[in-house]
Amino acid sequence: MTNLSDVIINAIQDKKGHEISVLDLTKVDGAPTGSFIICTGNSTTQVSAIADSVMEEVRVKTGEKPVNYEGYRNSQWIVVDYGDTMVHIFLPDTRSFYRIEELWSDAPCTRIPDQD
Repeated sequence: MTNLSDVIINAIQDKKGHEISVLDLTKVDGAPTGSFIICTGNSTTQVSAIADSVMEEVRVKTGEKPVNYEGYRNSQWIVVDYGDTMVHIFLPDTRSFYRIEELWSDAPCTRIPDQD
């Protein structure tokens, strides 16, 4: 069985997404999901391309479709919801503004090194 998080991270990296963080929310009271995978794209076009890549790769490799997705209208922050895993794809300024990692600072965070 293919690990959903690994497929998502590979799909992000395929489109040159960077600053990937994985927050484990499984032990955080009131968390909306089990994990957040957060990344940054440099333009609205790249943010959309990363989201498209995530949805396509997950569908092809796991057969899963998102429960919901939101944010394509302005592509500054796209969220792809897989129930137990939510993917957040940000423009740099939007990510800095919302600071999700700080909001969920009690969750263990794994940073994935950028591929250059």
